[in-house]
Amino acid sequence: MKYIESLREGERINEIYLCKVKQSALTKAGKPYDTLILQDKTGTLDAKIWEPGSVGIDEFDSLNYIAVMGDITSFQGNLQLNVKRVRKVQEGEYDPKDYLPVSDKDIDQMYEELKGLIASIKEVHLKKLLESFFVEDADFEKRFKFHSAAKTVHHGFVGGLLEHSLSVAKHCDYFAGCYPMLNRDLLITAAIFHDIGKLEELSTFPENDYTDDGQLLGHIIIGTEMVGDRIRTIPDFPKGLASELKHCILAHHGELEFGSPKKPALPEALALSFADNIDAKMETVREIFNNVPENNQEWQGYNRLLESNIRRSGKL
Repeated sequence: MKYIESLREGERINEIYLCKVKQSALTKAGKPYDTLILQDKTGTLDAKIWEPGSVGIDEFDSLNYIAVMGDITSFQGNLQLNVKRVRKVQEGEYDPKDYLPVSDKDIDQMYEELKGLIASIKEVHLKKLLESFFVEDADFEKRFKFHSAAKTVHHGFVGGLLEHSLSVAKHCDYFAGCYPMLNRDLLITAAIFHDIGKLEELSTFPENDYTDDGQLLGHIIIGTEMVGDRIRTIPDFPKGLASELKHCILAHHGELEFGSPKKPALPEALALSFADNIDAKMETVREIFNNVPENNQEWQGYNRLLESNIRRSGKL
């Protein structure tokens, strides 16, 4: 595959890309044409179909994967693809990971690490609850590995939900070792489940946008309901333990103004909120720095999540 970042003016290409955007327009002379934004994991490319409906130009829509043949030209200093032929491709002709932002960590390895934490849980009901999702449900595993943790902000990439959940759980495991008053089984279970609602809050890639339930309910409520529904299928699950677990999920944003329906009332809920906040903010910093050269000494501008203007250390 020839990635977008490697394309050069004058090339003729015949490749598969994700059509992120497709819009119809008219030239100044009133002639119809289509403008596209093509995407792979390395970037985006503006493209034009100057004769839509002609031979070799098949029907397709935004968010379809398409095979395009055409010439790379330059327009106002930017590369552009002049499309000669295009067709919608079928599942199996492409690997979505070539076209979408993806975790730079090994997804299968992260999932095995998550299952290792699950295996360490001693409380039988919590362990059964975790296993019913992450060990026994192959469809859930596939979705969890592929999903993002956000539309933007942090971990907005394939594997992002897994990477974030594992990181939060590892922080919580550390907290449990430092503070013996914490119920480790409850805390780690809550950490693994805390963002499970994002499977329904956000649509899958390539769209990765808010669903109706995401807009109306949000991932905290959705996740609490998902866990509550599964708890009811486990015989003799302790009612008090169920309430404590659901409270941790409901309170994991820490403050009412940050979207938590409840403020933390258990030490485990408080620890989870700190772990979630740490990982979200450190990932935000990492993503900011990844977008600028290491030799850049400039301040990066105000960031809404961090509520600060930041730069790399050691640049004075």
